[in-house]
Amino acid sequence: MANSTSTPYYGPDEDAATIFVERTFLAGDFICGLGYGIQLVLYAACARYLWSQRHARRHVLIILVYTTVVFFVETIFVGVQTRTVQLVYIDNRNYPGGPWTYFLSSQSLAVDVMFYATLFVITFMSDALVLWRCWVIWKAPGDGWVAYLVISVPFLMLIASFVMGTLWTLQSSQPGLSFYSALPQAYGVSYYAISLSINVILTILIVGRLLQYRASIMASLPAAHAKHYLSLATVLVESAALYSVFAVCFLVTYAVDNAINQIFLGLAQAAQQISAYLIIYRLADGKAWKTTTLTREMLSRIVFDADAHKPEDNA
Repeated sequence: MANSTSTPYYGPDEDAATIFVERTFLAGDFICGLGYGIQLVLYAACARYLWSQRHARRHVLIILVYTTVVFFVETIFVGVQTRTVQLVYIDNRNYPGGPWTYFLSSQSLAVDVMFYATLFVITFMSDALVLWRCWVIWKAPGDGWVAYLVISVPFLMLIASFVMGTLWTLQSSQPGLSFYSALPQAYGVSYYAISLSINVILTILIVGRLLQYRASIMASLPAAHAKHYLSLATVLVESAALYSVFAVCFLVTYAVDNAINQIFLGLAQAAQQISAYLIIYRLADGKAWKTTTLTREMLSRIVFDADAHKPEDNA
């Protein structure tokens, strides 16, 4: 009878908690790569639509430039992520303490500084896009002063998030500090709390306004136009609600220093950009809300056009 032998252990000489952190770190990078693939497809679709309409609408080129800049920064972000994985798990695999220890001790490297900088820029630009969409939706009936009043607080919060995000980026890349050191983490929690608050507030403002429109004018709009402007999909896309859900999960897990925050960071970052591209795609396709969508002249034109295309009753 053969003697039973235990399977030899070939894993790293690290505690279980550190190994779990390294696993979530790698999982978060995988999610970023998956999200980038989706964003690549959406960017190509948006760019094609926008470029084809560059002569018809003056603001199209501005949106195209914005979209291209966001995609360019996102490409750098994903490239930096890939390079970081190579440095952590391949080039320095035998670093004393393991890959995670190397990552924490190398935050002043150019690749890590670029990681924080690109993440901050992408988040800020996406927040600014949702703020603009909130203004557009609230101004749709023609109430300009109401729209400016509504976005005043989120706008001030956006400025505050820019300042806090700058401090977070600078502190996280200081020698001897990291994304998870006490001071950078305090700045990071504050920054993401402000950024998340902006998105939650804007989501509530956009959803509330669209539901108000839905309740007040749904019956008077033709079905096709109601579907374009007031459907559930419209509410979810225009409000960027997808990002808010994952951002809440990231902020909570990051604040309590749970390693799974790295997975939610990848999900939140990808969801934010996907939400932005979906908004831009609706703009390119002519289905997004405009500042004139609910003006009396536009509503009259929509109803008139719908009536003109109704089949005549032969009775």
